[in-house]
Amino acid sequence: MSSASSLRILIVGSGGREHALAWRCRVEGHDVRVAPGSDGIAEDAVCVPIADSEHGRLLTYAVGNAIDLVIIGPEQPLVDGLTDKLRSAGIVTLGPSAAGARLEGSKAEAKAFMQRHGIPTAASRTVSDVSAGRRALRSFDEPPVVKASGLAAGKGVTVCESFEEAEAAMCSCLEDQVFGESGATVVLEERLSGEEASFFVLTDGTHARTFAAAQDHKRLLDGDLGPNTGGMGAYSPAPIVDLEIHDRVMATIVEPTLAGLRAEGTPYVGILFIGLMIDAEGVPRVIEYNCRFGDPEVQPLLFGAQEPVVPHLLAAAEGRLSPGQIRGLPAATVVLASAGYPRSSTRGTPISGIEALAGARDLKVFHAGTRRGDRGWETGGGRVLGICARGEDLQQAISRAYEACAAIESDGAQLRRDIGARALARPSSP
Repeated sequence: MSSASSLRILIVGSGGREHALAWRCRVEGHDVRVAPGSDGIAEDAVCVPIADSEHGRLLTYAVGNAIDLVIIGPEQPLVDGLTDKLRSAGIVTLGPSAAGARLEGSKAEAKAFMQRHGIPTAASRTVSDVSAGRRALRSFDEPPVVKASGLAAGKGVTVCESFEEAEAAMCSCLEDQVFGESGATVVLEERLSGEEASFFVLTDGTHARTFAAAQDHKRLLDGDLGPNTGGMGAYSPAPIVDLEIHDRVMATIVEPTLAGLRAEGTPYVGILFIGLMIDAEGVPRVIEYNCRFGDPEVQPLLFGAQEPVVPHLLAAAEGRLSPGQIRGLPAATVVLASAGYPRSSTRGTPISGIEALAGARDLKVFHAGTRRGDRGWETGGGRVLGICARGEDLQQAISRAYEACAAIESDGAQLRRDIGARALARPSSP
């Protein structure tokens, strides 16, 4: 698995998403550096001790080390304009401009964009004070979803079961400032019914190449119960997105989104991640836009990809992408999280069993929140590991992932036992 020529690639970030990107670039034969990276990522790349917020130092490093391609993993540096700084210095960069990243950086602006361009989404009201919010709540027939407009690490959304819960979630943003400035504006949104899917598009601003659809598991507990998290597991392909729905998403959502961005003077280059709700009639609507790969979805997407991915990433960054699809084998990731997650994270808890899985066929352990301690691997964050496996079918991939999870021990570790259950229950599961 290698491309025609080796590139010197710099990946910005330090989590499971960046580990998956680093692994993929390495196995395709490239020279990979990750800033700042982590102890786990260091198994697949050279780590550079520069934080993703240190834009000047990242630029200096990219220029001084003749980096051929920068891939920006997390949303915050994209929203903060890192892409603009790198491109202005002539560095080939995969990631949208700060203006393009506003699709994720402000849910309020994203909703207004969709309304301007006729992109199907849920009805919503945007508010910035409690009195206006209480009036807006009365306009909904059922309790709405409450969303902090700004970035909140995947935790700023409350799916409410009652109007009292919706008002409390809104007040926690606007009055208690639980998300700081990110919650100073709140989007109240009609709750859609159906099945969710994650749709990933690689684009040079005009042309689009899609990955297989994935499905994330946001809630902490089996059966989609408990608090929202950054994601407790994912699988791909998601059978809810068949060829007909794929084409409908492209025609009604992806193409109008890219055309709208071009028309507004902000052509979008990079990964466009569209969170979808697909109703019983197969009609897709946008739940949210993200301006980068999702984590953990990126893990099965890249681990399962059946063709080199880096040439497409480079082509998009250079404005010469050819349309099409990147197909992948069935793959699944199960996330191991530390005790207390998502409300808190437990650091320093020993982890055993990782080394025993090294070199296993069709299996990869991606590090999201680990560190090397005096006794070996230990927890260093909330989501700790992504146990990713691929197979001839989804059942085999999921079974392999759970078998590997059984080999890993860490006190208080949390994981869901039903990753992919919805897909496996479908009569036509792949």
